[in-house]
Amino acid sequence: MNRRIDCHVHVVGTGTGGTGCWYRPKGLTKIGAPWMVRCVGLTSRDLAGPDFDRVYVEQLLAYVRMSSVGRAVLLAHELPYREDGTPLPEQASFYVPNDYVLRLARENAEFLAAVSIHPSRRDAFEELERCLEGGAVAPKCLPNVQGIDWNDRRHTRFLERMAAAGLPLLAHTGSERTMPVMDKKLADPRVLTRPLEIEVKCIAAHCGTGMMLLDPDYLDVFAEMTERFPNLYGDNSALAAVNFRLRPSALKKLTTGALAKRILHGSDLPVPISGVLPWAGGMLSWREYRAAARIENPLERDAQLKRDLGFDEETFTRAGEVLRFG
Repeated sequence: MNRRIDCHVHVVGTGTGGTGCWYRPKGLTKIGAPWMVRCVGLTSRDLAGPDFDRVYVEQLLAYVRMSSVGRAVLLAHELPYREDGTPLPEQASFYVPNDYVLRLARENAEFLAAVSIHPSRRDAFEELERCLEGGAVAPKCLPNVQGIDWNDRRHTRFLERMAAAGLPLLAHTGSERTMPVMDKKLADPRVLTRPLEIEVKCIAAHCGTGMMLLDPDYLDVFAEMTERFPNLYGDNSALAAVNFRLRPSALKKLTTGALAKRILHGSDLPVPISGVLPWAGGMLSWREYRAAARIENPLERDAQLKRDLGFDEETFTRAGEVLRFG
């Protein structure tokens, strides 16, 4: 089995075939929907079709099988919640239930399941146990989108169970411009301080990077935290996308020195993958950019761009040491 893992691949569904998913894009998500489905080789007609969920997953599976990355972590997507446990579906743009990603992982060796559990859910602890039993390799959350302050001591029992089970936390950090944001302050990687103190392994998705001129950039905060917490990692998802996250100074920091040993590979599919901005910023040569652009498989295109940008081979295999298996 290929040990290279893409630790950040989104499942999107409209509920066809009884998957339990739904998709109600808002704002930039609605504007970007045609580009996102095109990134996975589909069209807006497919998105509106009667069999979208099956077609989307089959396309993901084909991409994994045809790439140098042997396995993909599929991400469930939880609803936002109030602190009192009230769900807020009206503030969400899409939903992917845990049962769906767990089933896809059971049925396909190429897939691993990252569930999503809001710790304010009234049944959060029971759902955590169920997902552990079902083979989850991690939970995925977007604190600023879902309204999760992991430093709230009410979540201590939940985090202690995660630590005991060896279950890492994959958490979005930095900019978010495709979904409604509940609390901008929760984009700061310091939202993971208490989980790290409880000895939960944490993966800061996007390494706290922010869109230039629009959002705060927390890369330096993330880098400083890795010096204090040996159980903190980051992923390089969306750093080869058209989103203005990556700067030459950030790339150097992420690919050299001690910090490079804490980075995991992730694509953020179906976010459109392109080397045009890294090329424009002098981080890729024209030849590298054009060679990657000719790769039709977006998972492989992203992997090649990450290699060209200077991420080493261990970046692709490190998730095997961090995720929960068995």
